[in-house]
Amino acid sequence: MGRPSTKEQSETWVGGGVRAKLVSYSAVGFLTCFRLPSHTSTMAHIYMLFDFAEDEEKAQQARHKLEVWKQAFRLDKKLLYKFDRPADDEVSEEVEEKPAKTKGSSKSKKKTAKEDDDEVKAPVKLLVRLAFSGHEKLSEQRWIDRIPTEEPFQAASPAIIKANDAKYEETEKQFENLG
Repeated sequence: MGRPSTKEQSETWVGGGVRAKLVSYSAVGFLTCFRLPSHTSTMAHIYMLFDFAEDEEKAQQARHKLEVWKQAFRLDKKLLYKFDRPADDEVSEEVEEKPAKTKGSSKSKKKTAKEDDDEVKAPVKLLVRLAFSGHEKLSEQRWIDRIPTEEPFQAASPAIIKANDAKYEETEKQFENLG
């Protein structure tokens, strides 16, 4: 006896003399049932971009506030954020370009080196991604309204980027590339 077929066809008489083909499938070839695709579309993210310039302290306050919200409101995967800082090479090039003072004692040289390090700070940008599902539109809107109005975020020139904006694809790639 050979391998059982996965599809068997048979002709039967249905009431009133009408002939119909019935197709039955055995459990050999199909482990799951076939389903039609759902009517829900993929979830579009909303990005918020905050530019803190060189204010690292404000950026850390914003990070802390986001962490508190994530824990308090259970927003683990719904609220993600990443910092965008230039590479160390770019910052070191800026330091080398600044001329060092040659006059003065060794004490003044040490002070100018410290001052140069303090003066050259990398610009810090914060990228926040909100990922709420379709039935959470009200919560999503509340977070969109709330985050830019809070203290550390207000001065950071907030920009909200939605799926229909021109910069959306670029922002999404930038978010995925950040580590």
